Amino acid sequence: MEAVVDARARRRGGAGGDGEGEGEGGGEGGGGRRPGTAKIFVHTFGCSHNHSDSEFMAGQLRRYGYELVDAPEKADGWLVNTCTVKNPSQSAMNTVIERGKAANKAMVIAGCVPQGDKGAKELRDVSLLGVTQIDRVVEAMERTLAGDTVRMLEKKALPSLDLPKVRRNEFVEILPLSTGCLGACTYCKTKHARGDLGSYEISALVSRVEQAMAEGVSEVWLSSEDTGAYGIDLGTDVAALFRAITAVLPTDGSVMLRLGMTNPPYILAHLDAVAEAMRHPSVYAWMHIPVQSGSNAVLEGMKREYTVEEFKRVCDTLLAAVPGMVIATDIICGFPGETDEQWQETMSLIEEYKFPEVHISQFYPRPGTPAAKMKRVPTQIVKARSRELTALFESYMPHEHLVGKTERVWVSDIARDGTSLVAHTKNYTQILLPGGEDQRARLMGRSAMVEIYEAARWSCKARVLEVLEVDPTVARTTALYARYFTIEAALVAADDFAFPLHDAAVHALLHKLTHR
Repeated sequence: MEAVVDARARRRGGAGGDGEGEGEGGGEGGGGRRPGTAKIFVHTFGCSHNHSDSEFMAGQLRRYGYELVDAPEKADGWLVNTCTVKNPSQSAMNTVIERGKAANKAMVIAGCVPQGDKGAKELRDVSLLGVTQIDRVVEAMERTLAGDTVRMLEKKALPSLDLPKVRRNEFVEILPLSTGCLGACTYCKTKHARGDLGSYEISALVSRVEQAMAEGVSEVWLSSEDTGAYGIDLGTDVAALFRAITAVLPTDGSVMLRLGMTNPPYILAHLDAVAEAMRHPSVYAWMHIPVQSGSNAVLEGMKREYTVEEFKRVCDTLLAAVPGMVIATDIICGFPGETDEQWQETMSLIEEYKFPEVHISQFYPRPGTPAAKMKRVPTQIVKARSRELTALFESYMPHEHLVGKTERVWVSDIARDGTSLVAHTKNYTQILLPGGEDQRARLMGRSAMVEIYEAARWSCKARVLEVLEVDPTVARTTALYARYFTIEAALVAADDFAFPLHDAAVHALLHKLTHR
């Protein structure tokens, strides 16, 4: 599934910019190739923020005239968007780069690895594009196809949210709230790449939500390295953001909002606002809150800036205030210096809360981080702890109570088996539905009532009882926004006219028209 989003893109040639970009070799022309006529393969590693960046870059490449292809061997150029969180991700990136070099492909390596580790030997002789320079991807690709090797890594202002986009899933808008964070976790390499917190203005984020709804998405995912810290650099906060976004959401659940990952420290002051947002009928009652360890001593070594007691306060408050609330969390097994007693504190925490989702990782020393210099726990102990926690996690079945119940779900994806459809309940429990072409046409991007007949560890299976219709007043509002963006796109294509979407007068007019 793929959706082209191009409502406010500039005409060809607008991707250039100032700053870095010096390179070697090649010169212009690419062997007589007309600019923007090559085939490009895009490969993405990592988090939803990375996937959003790739969608923005793919949108610019297609807008310029490139053909995006799924088969790497058919491409002239490869764009590889990288992740630096774990060693396996970077190892997989190295393999892709080796394959590309062996096939003599023009390669642009983007994302966190070149930004945080530009001196890595694997990055020699390939072009590099930093995380805040995704709006220069066309320039980087053109010069690389022409034979240059460019490095565009200098920090600058956040890229605009008005860039064209090719969605990986046409029904899901991944919206970055910010980049970077305020923490300094001793094991984290992402901080080296994304840097300190830089937040988008609330007005720009609300406009992007409105545009995405107009384009027909059924879900909006907020993405951030730390949602709870949003806006501190701007003198605002996540409570104000949630109020602004939920104010423009439909109340019939025709478009669902998924809140992003948050660390405990900065969300503590806004728990009431978070709970209020998740009680909205169009917001999933689900949140990803990594704890990483159940030991305060280990958390101190990680420099996580909260205690286990504060994490529990976050969980207890949200679980009590939001009906059906589900919390997902992360655990790092075998952080340097972790004793058996400290590990058992982690086991006790997971046993106490029985989180339906626990993402279990073994500690990986990332080069250049303080934790990489700490004395490591023996590998066999790290692996044993990972197995022990996995066994505990798999010993409880959090979804069994749903069997026989009728639930409303939202259908947004195709399962890994290539056939079943993936849906989620209000608290984001995964529900698998029968697939096939007819079912895809009938259900994708829609909401339905289903009867759950089987529960497994990670998901449930259900049969469809009824496909729900969209409220016609919501449909009319969405159609109006769609016409607005269609007109604007035509003006842009005609004479490079830029309509002032964020102007207060325009918003006031749209509000008046859509609420008559």
